[in-house]
This record gives sequence, structure tokens and C-alpha cells, in this order.
Amino acid sequence: MAGRINDEDVRAVRDAVPIDSVVSEYLQLRPAGGGNLKGLCPFHDEKSPSFHVSPAKGLFHCFGCQEGGDTLAFLMKVDHLTFSESVERLAAQAGITLRYEEGGYGRASQQGERTRLVEAHKVAVQYYAEQLDSPEAEAARRFLGERGFDQAAALHFGVGYSPAGWDHLTRFLRGRGFTDKELVLSGLAQEGRRGPIDRFRGRLMWPIRDVSGEVVGFGARRLREDDNGPKYLNTPETPVYRKSQVLYGIDLAKRDIAKEGRAVVVEGYTDVMACHLAGVTTAIATSGTAFGEGHIKILRRLLMDNSRTEVIFTFDGDAAGRKAALRAFEDDQKFAARTSIAISPGGMDPCELRIAQGDTAVRELIDSRTRLFEFALRSVVDEHDLDSAEGRSAALEAAAPIVAQLKDPSLQHEYAVRLAGLLGVLDTQFVVRRVGRIAQWKRAGGQGGPGGQDTPAGHPGAGRRGAGAGRGGPVPPSTPAVAGRPAGRGPALHLRNPAQLVERELLKLALQHPHLVAPAFDAYGADEFTAEPYAVLRGLIETAGGTEAADDGYLDRVREAAPDDTVRKLINELTVEPPRNPGNGAPDEAYAGEQLVAVRLAAVRARVAELEGGARRLDAQGRAEESAAVWQELWVLEQYATALRAKGAAAL
Repeated sequence: MAGRINDEDVRAVRDAVPIDSVVSEYLQLRPAGGGNLKGLCPFHDEKSPSFHVSPAKGLFHCFGCQEGGDTLAFLMKVDHLTFSESVERLAAQAGITLRYEEGGYGRASQQGERTRLVEAHKVAVQYYAEQLDSPEAEAARRFLGERGFDQAAALHFGVGYSPAGWDHLTRFLRGRGFTDKELVLSGLAQEGRRGPIDRFRGRLMWPIRDVSGEVVGFGARRLREDDNGPKYLNTPETPVYRKSQVLYGIDLAKRDIAKEGRAVVVEGYTDVMACHLAGVTTAIATSGTAFGEGHIKILRRLLMDNSRTEVIFTFDGDAAGRKAALRAFEDDQKFAARTSIAISPGGMDPCELRIAQGDTAVRELIDSRTRLFEFALRSVVDEHDLDSAEGRSAALEAAAPIVAQLKDPSLQHEYAVRLAGLLGVLDTQFVVRRVGRIAQWKRAGGQGGPGGQDTPAGHPGAGRRGAGAGRGGPVPPSTPAVAGRPAGRGPALHLRNPAQLVERELLKLALQHPHLVAPAFDAYGADEFTAEPYAVLRGLIETAGGTEAADDGYLDRVREAAPDDTVRKLINELTVEPPRNPGNGAPDEAYAGEQLVAVRLAAVRARVAELEGGARRLDAQGRAEESAAVWQELWVLEQYATALRAKGAAAL
């Protein structure tokens, strides 16, 4: 027989529960003038509040999407309820007993479907909580105790235990008037070979509530070794439970989230419990799914999309936690709030941290947060070898698009400068321009590529001169060899390159007049020659005994050490090519000294540029102690360069 709710009861329910108290369960409301309130509309995306509530009239209206109505209309829209289900929910809040009449709108005289499913969960919570005290639940109580949760904590969060039998809850709920269809539809039971059986058996149970505080599902933790199911089992998708639209702990945290303007996103149920008990009462977690679009909408409504508010993600320091953090960063620009990350020490989650170090450590973890954007930037940069030009170039190309996605131009510029520091690139403006090109390309729809690159000195993809940071140890003045770069990494021969002309001249002297450059030449490393063929030849001279040991068989030994005909041809070429000394006479010690000094100065300048880039990178990463050591090494090299310029070959 069809039935409808008595009209007088509907009016009584509508009048009994103020509309602002209902709406504020879903979003933060602020004064809008004239006694009205406003907030971010829950029915469409917006960044400026256009959703208005009039407590005096009991109405709401959104000037953005034009949705409007009374308290019942709001509930029907926001929670996808029928009219009768909305009335039933408000009646339960107000303590009003409803009368059903024949022949009207709505469902049968029984409650609406959603109301029945929620009621089944409410009864299940009580049942599971009672079972936690049973002898069978010893393992569940031990699990909680080992994690620092006492009976009061279990009661506060509604934690319970599901018996290990096949149909304990099913039979209990049948006895309370619920049908098998309702039990299966709610996700509390599932079809077995002989009828419905309990979905959750022998597990620790966490009730999952929606933002209004109604229980809509459960998270269940495996306790027994003979349980072949997953470690965590959640309620399946049902008419009342959608995992992409619920946050565990939101019912407890929502008021403090709105009050403090801060939400802390953790990874598990026990982490939420640990945070709340430690005083971080804005902690929430997803339930069996990654943090996504639906969760963002919930937090945005509570935080009012205010740039002064903050969402803090906590993740383990392991690779999986880092990956989850980067996945969260993909949605960073969907928040007006600041997004930060707190990485727990030693890979501990907040629950483990509380056990090991106490409540204060959990609060300090949240206080030690860093910007999520900066974390993502560093994570991408750290995947590359910043000691090589190729690695720095690859790091720039991977990180620049991240910076380019920032919509605020001033923030984009600031982080481009910071990226240059992380990479150790001295030409900051190059990085700024590169980021700007990519941002412009993205705005244009990403067609045709973001444009080519120039390669100025100091760019991470440039040659050895000014190419970022090495990590060799300090080079004192008494040890002029410039370490930190592998030999043969520079460009090929370029006879018009001034630096390579000097190197070529020095090698000619080492082959034709070894006595003029000995013994200083023998202290030069192959990495002081920027062209690979010259670096190879320097090594061959060392193999032949060096310039100080040059004798009648010296040139023959150099040729014999050559690995191929190309190198032998170069040796012959440099052996017969006249030196470029301006007097056209035989070169002397002064001329040889000039070449030795020029090559060494070029190598020192390159090393200085590398060290400066490295020091700036360490400064950007906050590694002050390491940075100080590099700046000291840089100072030593600069003093050595000054001595070379002032004293010439005497300083070698």
C-alpha cells in the first residue's frame, strides 16, 4: 500500500531544523550581510562564494548555478535523496516521529531506501562495537593496544569487531527488521550459496561517516592468518557509499578544519586516530582509494577556497609514499589553499611515530611541513645526475613544465629562480625564459612544441665552461690539478676556439720542446683539456713517461701508445706544426709559461663556475654545512686564480 508523510509533520520537520545548521554540515558559511550567509556552492565549481543562505526565510540560492530552495530541497540535491528520505533524515535529527498516510507522494509507508540503508549501518556500528568486548575479539583489542589506542579511543572513533562466523550480523539485522535485499544492497552482506552472508568476518571495523555524520560504510582490517582476503577490505560502491566522495574522519574534523583553515590528509584509519589523539584534530583519510577530485571538492567547501588556508599531506618517506605525494601534487592547482607535505622520519606513519616518540612528535611532524610544490620540484630534480651537464639539462626539461603550470605569474617567476638554484645554473634568466616559453605553449593549447632552446654559458646543457656543479674535494694552491670532471667530456676539436688554440699550443710545446714545459706540464690532468682528442693526447704523453723524462725515444713512445690512426695523425700534425709565438723565433720559457698559465686559468675558471653553481644548489636545498665547504673550496680556487694572473708561471 502506498503512503505519504503527514503534511503537518513535513512542516514541523522543516521548521524544527534551521537551514544554516544543515548546510554548514557540508560547507563553511560566512556572514554575507543582512543576516544572510554565504559559502562555496556544493553544486558547481567556483572560487568566489555565490551560494547564499537566508536563515530567517529558511531558503538557499546560488547566484552561480541558480540552484535554490528550502532545507529539504538542499538535502535532496546534495545527497541525492528522495523527498521522503530528506524528511526522514531531518525528523531523526529533530526527534520527531513521522506519521504516514495513504495515497500520496513518496515511497511506501516504510522509510525510503537510503534511510533504510543508513539505518542498517547505524545498527551495525552498535553491533560491532559491542562485539569488541567479546572473548573472540582478543586479537582486535591487542591490535589496538599495540598501536596506543585504549577503550576510550575505540569508543570515540566507533571502532568495533566483526565476528568470524558466516552470518552473525546478517541474522542480527534480520531480527531488527531489515530484509536480505537491504542487507546486500547496503554492502553489509553478500550473496552466498545458501543466501546472504556477512561481508566482514573476523575483522577490526572502522565506521566511515559522510560529512553529515551518517555511517555509510566500513573499513575492515584483517586480523587472522587464515584470512585469505585483502589486508584492508572496504564497503563496495553502494547507493550510500562512494569511496571517491567520502573522507574518513571528516565528521570529527570538519568543524576544526573550517575553524583553523587547515586540513591534514593522512593515509590510514589508525593515522587519523593517532593524529586526533595527539591534538591534530583536522586529520582525515581516504578510504581504499587515492585522493581525488571528489575529496578535493569536500575540502574546498570547508576551506572556502581561501589562499590563507592549507591542505597538508602526510606520506611515508619510502618510494611508495613519495609516489603518492607526487600523485597528490597533480591536483595541486585545483586548490586555492596552500598545499604542503610532511614526510615522516624513518618511513614511519603518524601512528608509528606516536608509538615511538609520543604525541609531541606527531604535532612536530605536521609543523615541519614543506610546500608540496617545492617537494615535487625537488623530487623530479633529484632523479637526475646533477654532476653532469646532460643530467642538469634533463632535470631542467623535466622540472620546467612543473613550474610552468603555476597560474600565478609572480609565483611562476619565483619558482623558476628557485629551480635555477636547485640545478646550480648561474644564468637564472635562461631558466625563467624556458619556463615562460613552456607556459605560453601550454596556454596556446600545447601545439607544435614549446620552442627551442638557446644554450648560454651557465645553462645546464652547455659545454664544460660554466656548466654547473661538480663535487670534487677542495683544491689547495699547492695542488694545482683541477679535479671533478672526467676526461674527454668536452667538445670535439674546433680550431677557431680560443681556449682550444691555447691547449693545442701547449701540446705542441710538450711534443716539440718538452724541456720548456717540464715538469709543470706533467702535473696537468687530462680533464684540463676541453677537447677530447687533446685530453687523449695528454694521457698518451703521461703513458710515454711525461715531458720531464723526454729523451730520443720520447716521440716514438707517444706514437706507439696511440689507440688508432686518427690519434697518430694528430700527434704527427702537432709534432710538425710550428708554434704560434709572435717573434717567429724558437719558443722560449716565457712563451711556454704563458701557455701553461692560460690553460690552467681556463680550467680554474671552469671549476669556479662549477663550484658556484653547486654552492647555490646546496643553498637552495638548505644544506648549509655542505654549502659552506663548497664556498670555502671556491675561495681557495679564486685565490689561486689571482696568483696565476699576478705571478704567471711562478704560481704553478
